[in-house]
Amino acid sequence: MTSGPVRQPEWTAERSVGVSQAGELVGEQFPQLRGAPVRQLATGWDNTVYLVDGRWVFRFPRRDVAVPGVRREIAVLPSLAPRLPLPVPVPELVGAPSPEFPWPFWGARLLPGRELAEAGLPDGDRVEAARGVGRFLRALHDPALVPLYAGVLPVDPLRRGDPAVRAARASQRLDRLVRAGTWTADPAVEDLLTRAGRLGPDPEDPLVVHGDLHVRHLLVDGGGRATAVIDWGDLCLADPAVDLSLAYGGFTGRARAALLGEYGGVGPERELRARVLAVFLCAALAEYAASESRHRLLTETLSGLRRAVS
Repeated sequence: MTSGPVRQPEWTAERSVGVSQAGELVGEQFPQLRGAPVRQLATGWDNTVYLVDGRWVFRFPRRDVAVPGVRREIAVLPSLAPRLPLPVPVPELVGAPSPEFPWPFWGARLLPGRELAEAGLPDGDRVEAARGVGRFLRALHDPALVPLYAGVLPVDPLRRGDPAVRAARASQRLDRLVRAGTWTADPAVEDLLTRAGRLGPDPEDPLVVHGDLHVRHLLVDGGGRATAVIDWGDLCLADPAVDLSLAYGGFTGRARAALLGEYGGVGPERELRARVLAVFLCAALAEYAASESRHRLLTETLSGLRRAVS
């Protein structure tokens, strides 16, 4: 009896930069940092992140599919950052491809805070963070930004603004979580996905969006305030519901009300679009967390699935 091919996780690195190689690559292109201490700060699906000299955060792509996003970050974040009310990474030290590493990489100054996913904040203590997110998204989704970046940013390349696409993919991920014993099927989630699957793409003009705004990409401080928004590799033009998914996957109750109050309100159809993407993102992160034994992230994302239908 023969078995089929082993399915590699989507986040499997095509190139993995270790601590010593990160130090060599940075030191070669930025002599002022040659020999500076290097420690790993984070690992995600698309990038490995190192802190160099205690103040520079360098992002190295792990997969070829992430490289266009790296180039967009380099091109757009320096001009976008001053227009936003929360700090975002600004690529100041841009590394060129070389024989040692074939992709661009970049360094930005270290931003304060820790991932909301790792902060352990109870839902009731997320009101201030939610207010900050609401103000941030109101500024990011300003239609006046669109003409500035219309020739630079793609239009929803991952179809995250298409609820029928995301509902189907969310169902697949949830089925895998159920088979693995990680999640128990919830009729409320299934009903949400069924209703969202009947919707088409948003007919309104797309806006500038972060594109992948979830609990790992919002930083908060010890007092529960939002301090920064990171990881802009999916920056694009799309339905603003793509970013508003965080209102439903990351917040509930008073916190969600505070976010939407600062943002300016969300209509029923956009809310449904945001909720279905929240389910998809939480399910994807839960798969990743379970596979990588990221227990706090798993707890947070399973809670996010319940928040998405609350």
